[in-house]
Amino acid sequence: MKGYVVAGAILTLGMLLAPGPAAGHHSFAAEFDRNRPLELTGTVVKVEWTNPHVWFYFNVRDETTGKVTNWGAEMGPPNVLQARGWTRDTLKIGERITVCGFGAKSDPHMMNASRVVSSAHAEGVDVPGSSSGGCANGLDAGSSANRGGRAKEE
Repeated sequence: MKGYVVAGAILTLGMLLAPGPAAGHHSFAAEFDRNRPLELTGTVVKVEWTNPHVWFYFNVRDETTGKVTNWGAEMGPPNVLQARGWTRDTLKIGERITVCGFGAKSDPHMMNASRVVSSAHAEGVDVPGSSSGGCANGLDAGSSANRGGRAKEE
């Protein structure tokens, strides 16, 4: 019996001292700004299907200057996305997308995606595990509205 108590104490101490992914996890409000809704159109250049959150990157061209800016968008965890029908191949490199969500507090070119519209999903696909909202009513694949910036597809 004494062995179980000692083993339990060691296990508990180890769990308390070991760094873990939960220790660094953030809330939506800690990283993203609900007062900064964004709707951007661009071209997918990279998808990172990893824990704790899936990220994708897309290039957005400023309508006024023609300058192309790379944006990063955070979504929910892979297992939550998969449970709602997303796969590693839902977003394809080179695909034109419109993304809406909320901008990051610390990086002007990062956001939390709440909805993604593409040619394959013209009705739009909600992003599970991310904050809802940030989309203009009637968002569709041909939308030229880009709130939060003068941007259009690259």
